[in-house]
Amino acid sequence: MIFFKSNMAVAEQKGKVLEDARYKHLMALSLDEKSGYQQGLIRCIASRSGDVEECGYIDRSVLHHVSLDGNGKFIIGEKLKINGEEDFLRQAEGDEWDCLGFEDPDIFNDPDDGLTHIYFTIPLLNKIEKNKMQVHLGHAEGKDLQNLKITMPVLINNDKTGTAKEVSIAPKNSQGVRLNLFESSDIINGDWYSVIKVAISRQAGPKWELGKTVFHPKEQNRSWCAGHASPGPLFPKSFIDVGENKLLGLMNGREANKKIGGKIKYGRFSPGLFIYNYEAGIIEWMADEPLFQDSESKTITFVSQFIQTGAEEGIVYAHVDDSFVRAYTLNSEKIKTLIPNKFCQI
Repeated sequence: MIFFKSNMAVAEQKGKVLEDARYKHLMALSLDEKSGYQQGLIRCIASRSGDVEECGYIDRSVLHHVSLDGNGKFIIGEKLKINGEEDFLRQAEGDEWDCLGFEDPDIFNDPDDGLTHIYFTIPLLNKIEKNKMQVHLGHAEGKDLQNLKITMPVLINNDKTGTAKEVSIAPKNSQGVRLNLFESSDIINGDWYSVIKVAISRQAGPKWELGKTVFHPKEQNRSWCAGHASPGPLFPKSFIDVGENKLLGLMNGREANKKIGGKIKYGRFSPGLFIYNYEAGIIEWMADEPLFQDSESKTITFVSQFIQTGAEEGIVYAHVDDSFVRAYTLNSEKIKTLIPNKFCQI
């Protein structure tokens, strides 16, 4: 494993978290707090065309249930069933669009309504213009993961808003509003960037309001996230407290794209620390370099889930090269040494 100045703040666990003979590629593990993190969802790649290191590859995905077995591994169960999904897709696709399957689930249990909410990426590929896509942030809700009903997406991708995916749910601010973070997009001089924007949420379900861009790779002087950025898990204050109305979290950053032999090659994806002020909806600090990279990673180490397991310890799950999921042990006291003292006194 490649560490940076982490002082062994992260320890890579051996092996894979889950395997299944039906799927060669597994990613985006999300676990349900209601179940004590014993159950959750996983994105399975049903088919892949192209190379994940190059722009233009296509994945078709299926979401499955997962459950923890007695040996500390996750077992893949049935496909996720969402009531109303077929009718929704018929309307969303119409004659022009082809849905590639729901992707990258995030689970949120809302204390206000007692419901389980899941958010997921809805990628729609244009049937005529094969390089044209719409990417919405979908939503379903119900009493648990076995009883979900689809709604309209919480965020819609159009020509003005950019793509919408990969949400991080923030605590309520003093106005009773959640200023959630999500991955969106921007194009400058023909170059595509993944940016982080705020979504203003007054309730867990639709419809959210589009907020401002809080992180743009083009405006930062950090090579590890110079091309793309996506918000990852936000740590609870019980793990690391970085001050009033602030949370420490992991951002998934990617180096800038490169053009090689007429093709666009993606840079390396790595998780790095950042501090989010959820009262004001601003990122106050981010690390100058990533926290870690997986020992087997060629291009991607992408964090999707964090669980606190002790006063000073937690587990983070990441998928590697969009293919398999691994667990890593985090030490809060050692992570604190990487954060400016004004946020976190050691």
